[in-house]
Amino acid sequence: MTASINTPLTLVSGVTLPNRLVKAAMTEGLANPRNQVTEAHLTLYRRWAEGGIGGMITGNVQIERNHLERAGNVVIDRTPSGDEMGRLSRWAEAGKSQGGVMIMQVSHAGRQTPKLINPRPAAPSPVALGLPGGQFGEPRAMTAEEIRAVVEGFGRAASVAQKAGFDGVQVHGAHGYLLSSFLSPLANQREDEYGGPLANRARLLVECVEEAKRAGGVGLSISVKLNSADFQKGGFSFEDCLAVIDILNGLEIDFVEISGGNYEQPRMMDLEGLQPVFEEEVRESTRKREAYFLNYAKGVQARSQLPLMVTGGFRTAAAMNSALAEGEADLIGIGRPLCVDTDVPAKLLSGELEEAKSWEKTLQLGPGIFGPNSPFKLIKTLNGFGAMGWFYEQLRLLGAGKSTDPDMGLLSAFLSNQRKEVATEKARKAAMS
Repeated sequence: MTASINTPLTLVSGVTLPNRLVKAAMTEGLANPRNQVTEAHLTLYRRWAEGGIGGMITGNVQIERNHLERAGNVVIDRTPSGDEMGRLSRWAEAGKSQGGVMIMQVSHAGRQTPKLINPRPAAPSPVALGLPGGQFGEPRAMTAEEIRAVVEGFGRAASVAQKAGFDGVQVHGAHGYLLSSFLSPLANQREDEYGGPLANRARLLVECVEEAKRAGGVGLSISVKLNSADFQKGGFSFEDCLAVIDILNGLEIDFVEISGGNYEQPRMMDLEGLQPVFEEEVRESTRKREAYFLNYAKGVQARSQLPLMVTGGFRTAAAMNSALAEGEADLIGIGRPLCVDTDVPAKLLSGELEEAKSWEKTLQLGPGIFGPNSPFKLIKTLNGFGAMGWFYEQLRLLGAGKSTDPDMGLLSAFLSNQRKEVATEKARKAAMS
C-alpha cells in the first residue's frame, strides 16, 4: 500500500503513530527558574495535540543545567522529586491527549551554550564557535569523567521519560550540540578514544543511545536526530552520515530523523552562515526540492534499515505525500508553521490546506543590505537570531493561551526575546543560589 500523510505507522518498539506528520523539536523556553515544566508547556502541547499531529518531539530537554541552549530549557539532571515527576507526567499527558505520540528529545548543548549561561562550556575540544557578537564563550575540552557523566545523563533522562509516560526519547545528535560536535572533525580534535577516526567520534553518540535503551527498557521508543551534513568544509560530511547510519542500523532503534547544519551554518533554518555553504555532489535538480534535506534522503534510505523522518522545509501536502510514496521518507517533520497555526496538521490531513505558509521567508531586519544575505556579518547574524526570536515570541503567546502575532516585527521580536532571555537566566541563577 502506498503511504500518505494519513497512513498510520507502527514502529519496532510497538509505538503507533496515527498519521505520518510529526512536530519536530523546537525549543520552547517556557521552563520556570528551576528548569521545570510549567502550565505554559501544558497549554502549548494541548493546542498542538488538538491540531491533529500524529506525533510530537519536545524541545530539547537538557541533561546538565549548566549546559542549556537557552535559559528556559527543561532539565533532568538528577532523580526528579514528586512534584517534578508530576509536572513531566502532565506534559506527557498533554501531548498524548488526542491520541498522538509524545517523544522527549534529550540533549546537551555543549559549546553552543550561550555565554550568559556558561562562559566556559564543555566541548570535545577547545574550539570556539566562529560567530560574531560575543554570545558564546570559549569552550574547554571535556574530561573522561565528564564524558561518562553525559552517558549516564542520557540514561537517566530515558528512565525518567518512561516513568513519566512519554512514548519515547530522541537522542539529539544534530545541529552542533554536544553529540553533534563530537561527530565533527572541525570541533573534535581529541586524541583519545573519542577523537580521530569516525568510529571514535561516533563513540559518545553510540554509548548514549545504548544507555538510553538500557535505562528506558522495553517498549520505550528510541530514535536519533542526525545531521545529513554540517555543510562546512572539513566538517561532518554526508559520507560520515552514511557511516553513522551503518552503526545505528545495528542498535535496533525506532527511526532516524535527518536534518543538517549548526549555529555556524544554520541550514536547518534554511539560512546560510558567514561562510559559503559547503555541499558535496548535490545535483542542481535536487536543490529545488521543497524540503531542504530531501536530496540526501534517498542516499540515507539506500543504507538505512530504519524508518526515516525528514524535517526542514516541507510545506505542501503534495510534496509530503510524494516523499512518502517514493520511499524518501517514512515520517514528515513539521516545525515553524506550527508556531503560528497549530491546526496546520489537521488542515493538511483533511485537504483543507494545500500549502502551509513559510513565515521565515517574510522575516528580515530590512531591505537590501539589512536582509538575511547582507554582506555585513553582524547584520546577517542578527537576521538569523532575530528570526529565531520571532518564533520564540509566537510560542510564548501560544503557551499563554493567546493568539499568535504574525505581524510582529523582526527587530522588536529579537529585542523582546533578548530581554526575556536575560530575565529568565537572572531568575534561574537566583533560584540556584
